[in-house]
Amino acid sequence: MDVIQKQDENCYCYVQNRTIHLQYLWSTIQIKINSRERFRFEPISEENNCRNSETVFEFVACAVQILWKPETSTETFLSIKQYGEDVCFKIQPFKIEPYVVRVKREMLDGKLLFLFVAGIFLFHFANSLSRSAKFFYLSGVILGVLALLVFVLLTLKRFIPRHSTFWILMSGSWMVSLYFIYCFKENIQWLWSEHKIYLLGYFLVVGITSFAISYQHGPLTTELSITLFTWTLQLTAFVLIYFGVTIPQVAYAVIAVSLCSKGLCYPLGAACHIARKMKHHLKSKKLVFKYLTEEEYREQGESETIRALEELRSFCRSPDFPSWIAVSKLQAPHRFAAFVLGSPHVSAAETKAHDEQYGIGSFFLEEQLFETRAQFEQDEPANSVHEEDEENENEMHTQIPFPYATELL
Repeated sequence: MDVIQKQDENCYCYVQNRTIHLQYLWSTIQIKINSRERFRFEPISEENNCRNSETVFEFVACAVQILWKPETSTETFLSIKQYGEDVCFKIQPFKIEPYVVRVKREMLDGKLLFLFVAGIFLFHFANSLSRSAKFFYLSGVILGVLALLVFVLLTLKRFIPRHSTFWILMSGSWMVSLYFIYCFKENIQWLWSEHKIYLLGYFLVVGITSFAISYQHGPLTTELSITLFTWTLQLTAFVLIYFGVTIPQVAYAVIAVSLCSKGLCYPLGAACHIARKMKHHLKSKKLVFKYLTEEEYREQGESETIRALEELRSFCRSPDFPSWIAVSKLQAPHRFAAFVLGSPHVSAAETKAHDEQYGIGSFFLEEQLFETRAQFEQDEPANSVHEEDEENENEMHTQIPFPYATELL
């Protein structure tokens, strides 16, 4: 925690510590500059001539930093990554008025953690999100706000005759959009404090327009478009993971692990499926017996009897059945022929006789009921709750075998 108070023009540099510590994975250095009078905050590069720029983007950013002079303000914030590059800036006060530079280390930066978690989530759910209509509309709004030129070019793609011209324009639009995002990130505090109304107006107008165009276009339907959208989301996830940590080596390791986990999901899934199958076959199965109720027993007997009779009719109609030998041994060949053609296997007289002997109100059923009730009254104890429970269980399992067995036959 450092506090510096000056009143003249000065340059300040934060020199990074090159020793890597994992506890600073999401740590940043917060710099706050404020004064009662207006001053100019100007970032300066290590080499003003930009000769040591490694990429075209770094060269353009360096050149714009030299040519573009930011607006003045009375308060400025600056966030520096723990293991980034050395940062230098210059403060130019317009009046002889003291300004204060406060430096504070934030061990857990919520923005970095959010970017990292969002990148992990976006990579692993890119396939399902690319098929969601709501996420498609949300992506259209975000693309229109952050990369307006790219969104306009995609909207006007049908009016561009040549693919080569389209891709050249797309490359230039992406470069301009990336630089716009870079400038917006570097000056978001100043824009929000000085031009809040214009910033909100831009978000509102461009967001509504982008949503309307995306809704008119409709979600993706072809498999090729969905695949390209999935790859774009995964590439965006890698960018979020890279900018979500302060140590680049950790970002590379997380990206490599994510790629390996995505590539090994199918072999691992197949191995788990085979292991479950082997465990299922090798595990000893314990037999479980289930007792039937009287209603289930009756239904099963009727259905099995009907099925067996149909199988018998089919067999008797087949050419392999020795019909003449069977007819010569039967006492009633006409009844057998009627059964084969579909008549009931029990006659009406036999059914009536069975009902009179074993049906409701028959002598056999009354005799069985009276015998069971007399035996129950003799064995019932006077004051034993335990024996009463056993008697109820025995009564539930009491069976009347003859009517059901005779009907099944």
